[in-house]
Amino acid sequence: MDLLDFEAQGLYFEQADVAGVEELIATAAENYATGDAELFLLKAYFLAPESLNVLVALNRFYYYQHRLEEALSATTKALVVIRPTIAFPEDWRELQLSHINNAPADSLTQVRMYLFTLKAVGFLNMRLENLDLSQSVFEKLVELDSKDRIGAQGLLELVLKRKTDVAV
Repeated sequence: MDLLDFEAQGLYFEQADVAGVEELIATAAENYATGDAELFLLKAYFLAPESLNVLVALNRFYYYQHRLEEALSATTKALVVIRPTIAFPEDWRELQLSHINNAPADSLTQVRMYLFTLKAVGFLNMRLENLDLSQSVFEKLVELDSKDRIGAQGLLELVLKRKTDVAV
């Protein structure tokens, strides 16, 4: 399956959130420079802990603050939220090409979101020097995406190079 050959439907940022969440995220964006953004994002999270809008905003905030552990927590939570919408296994290690190929056509946007989120999990683990886990994530994505539409091949090569450099 070509992961670029689909019609985008049900994009996460088009989903309605609990009242007040959109405003909290906007206020967080306005207060980023003053250092007060986190409070607004956490309020949004408490209102809507399953909202991908909130989880993506938290991931971005923590990533740009170089708080990679917190970014990883938000990203891992996003995987947990997306997974049941596409009937993927609880453990990403059990994911097979058949899960992707058998996904209904109207869920391919969620499938891509899951795979890109898994890539983010691998990337954050790479940045945190959890190289074995990062390698496993990227190997799984390369296995599932023979055309490298998700872009995990280059990251896998970086992890392998880093592991070689660390071993020397």
